[in-house]
Amino acid sequence: MKKFKKSHLIIPISVILHLCIINGTLLLLTPDTYLPTNNILYYNFSWLLITYGMNYYPTGRKETFMTNVSKMFQLYAVYGLAYLALFTITRTPVGSLWHQFLVYLLICSSLTWYRIIFFWARRNYRMIGGNSLNVVVLGRDPNLKKIRRIFDDPYLGYRYKGYFDNKPSKSPTYLGDMMASYRYILDNDVDEIYCVASNFNTQELKNLVDFADNNLIKFKIILDNKEVFSKAMSIEAYQNIPVLNLRKVPLDTEYARIAKRSFDILFSLIVILGVLSWLTPILYVLIKWESKGPLYFKQKRHGFKRKVFWCYKYRSMTVNKDSDSKMATKNDARVTKIGKFMRKTSIDELPQFINVLKGEMSVVGPRPHMEAHTIDYQTSVDKYLVRHFVKPGITGLAQTKGYRGEIGTKTDILNRTRLDIFYVEKWSLMFDVSIIYATIANVFAGEEKAY
Repeated sequence: MKKFKKSHLIIPISVILHLCIINGTLLLLTPDTYLPTNNILYYNFSWLLITYGMNYYPTGRKETFMTNVSKMFQLYAVYGLAYLALFTITRTPVGSLWHQFLVYLLICSSLTWYRIIFFWARRNYRMIGGNSLNVVVLGRDPNLKKIRRIFDDPYLGYRYKGYFDNKPSKSPTYLGDMMASYRYILDNDVDEIYCVASNFNTQELKNLVDFADNNLIKFKIILDNKEVFSKAMSIEAYQNIPVLNLRKVPLDTEYARIAKRSFDILFSLIVILGVLSWLTPILYVLIKWESKGPLYFKQKRHGFKRKVFWCYKYRSMTVNKDSDSKMATKNDARVTKIGKFMRKTSIDELPQFINVLKGEMSVVGPRPHMEAHTIDYQTSVDKYLVRHFVKPGITGLAQTKGYRGEIGTKTDILNRTRLDIFYVEKWSLMFDVSIIYATIANVFAGEEKAY
C-alpha cells in the first residue's frame, strides 16, 4: 500500500495563517475600521481573490524564498491598493492615514517574516527526511548528470534511488535492467518516475505510463533536446503536443508589458516636468554660447525588434560629419567643455525620456547602438540580437557593471551582450528599480561615459 504524505496541507495552512496575521493585526491596531462585518468580509475576500488571480500560493518543490519574491511585492502593492480603497468606497472615518499606512506596513512585514520562517522550516524539515520524494530514472543519457544536481540537493527533498538501464554499468546508482524496475518501484515506495524519452519507443512509453497510473505514481519524461540548452527554456502545449520554447522572455506577458510601460510613463513624466522643463533653457544658452549648432543631437538607432527610431540627446560635441559612424572616445577633441560635463553626469542622455514617453525606449534596457554598429555586431557577436527582444533603455545592467563608454575590445561588447541577455531573461520590476538605483549611485560617484 502506497503511503501518502501531508504536503497537500501546506497551502491551506498558509492561507489560514496569512488571514490570521491580517485579521489579528487589524483587530488589535485598527478595531474601529476592522470590526464592521462588511469590512471583515472585504479584507478577507479581497486577499483570497487577489492571491487567486496572481496564482500566488502554488509553490513548486524547487521554489525558494527568492524564487517569486517579485510576485510577493506585487501582491503587497495590489492588496495595499485594495486595503486603502475600502476607506473611499465605504467613506469610513480612518483617523490618521499615516497610522493606517504603518499598520499595513506591519502586515506586510509580518507576512514576509512568515515566508522567511516557512522556507527555513521546510528546508530543515527536508534535511532530516521530511517532505521528501523517492525518485528513480528509467534510461540514461547525458541529461541525467545535470538532473542529478537537482536530485542531490538536500534542501529540495528529493531522494534519488538510482537508475535502470538495459546497458549494465558499474555505477553505484545503477539498479538493474528495465524488467527489474517494476518490482523495485513497487517495493520501495517510489513517488516519481523520470523517463529518458530517447531510450524508449512509443509502445514502451505507453506501457510505462499505464504502469505508473495504475500504481498512483507520477510519471515525468526527460525530453531529448539534442543538447540545446537555454536558461530561458519553457514548455508550451499545442493541442496537447509539448513544444520546447528556448527563448521565453518575461516581458512577453501582457501583465509585465503593462507594468513596465506604466512605470516608464510615470517615471518619464516626472523627469520631463520636474527636470527638463527648467534644465533645457539653461543648457540651450550654454550649448549655443560655446558652439554653433542645434540644442539636440538626434541619431538613428535600432530599438525593439530592430525597429529604427530617432534617439535624442543634448548635443555634447561640435557639429561634425563623423557623428553617425565614429563612436566617441576618451578625450575626444569633438567634445565641448559643457559636453564633457554633461557626459560625466549623463545629463546629455536626459532627452531620451522623450523617447521613453513616446514608447520607443524604456527607462531600463539594453543601450541602443548606432545602425552601423548593430549591423556589424549582429554578425560578429553571437546572440547579439537577443537584446532586441525588449525595448532599449536609457540605462541598463551592463552600464551599472562598468561597461560604459567606448567599446575598445571584443571583450567589451561580448560582456555587454552577455549582461543584456541576462537582463532580458530575468526581467522584473524590482530588477529595473535596482538598476536605476545603481545608475544614480554611479553618477554621484563621478563615473564618466564616452558614448
